[in-house]
Amino acid sequence: MDLFLLALLVGFVFHIVKSHEQRRRIGLLGSVLGQYQIEKLMETVTEGYLRALGEKDLTRREQIWQLLASAETSLSDQFNRFAQEFSRLDASLTRVSRFPVALPWVDRWLPAFTFDLRELFKIHARGLAQAASVGTGLSQRDRAYQLSAELFLMQHSCHWFCKSKAVASARLLARHQTSHAQVLAAVSPETRQAYLALVAG
Repeated sequence: MDLFLLALLVGFVFHIVKSHEQRRRIGLLGSVLGQYQIEKLMETVTEGYLRALGEKDLTRREQIWQLLASAETSLSDQFNRFAQEFSRLDASLTRVSRFPVALPWVDRWLPAFTFDLRELFKIHARGLAQAASVGTGLSQRDRAYQLSAELFLMQHSCHWFCKSKAVASARLLARHQTSHAQVLAAVSPETRQAYLALVAG
């Protein structure tokens, strides 16, 4: 019985510490992200893609693509500025655990099993800028597909930092009906190579 109570106490303390750490991370990311309209622009772009791809009239479809161009550029520019600002944070605050589940203080106890979110956001910024460029040689449809994947992977990274990799992957599947592996396969080769080199160590 004493052992059971001890296990309960340890579990309770673990939960409190983990919740506190997650709130700290959410607050940190939100304090920088809140200065931009990245989430709103992301919604505008992804919903616009669905409208354009579902539009039967070619003239109307082209008009939607043209309207989306400015939103794509603004989204890329804002995320680039966000990544630059986030990179000014202290490295001790931006470490992310490579473990699938959240373990408090991994950055202090096992720093070799973490990576720097500041560097990951730089990778996402480059990927978004490349995908938003009209000179990629891709069709509108393929470019929209790749840019959507870049956005979903960036969103996954935010959730990974705030919660855990497992939670981020579950949210990705629930919100966008796609897996982490599928999104990673759909981004540019440059993003995929840099991403895996960083997060896999």
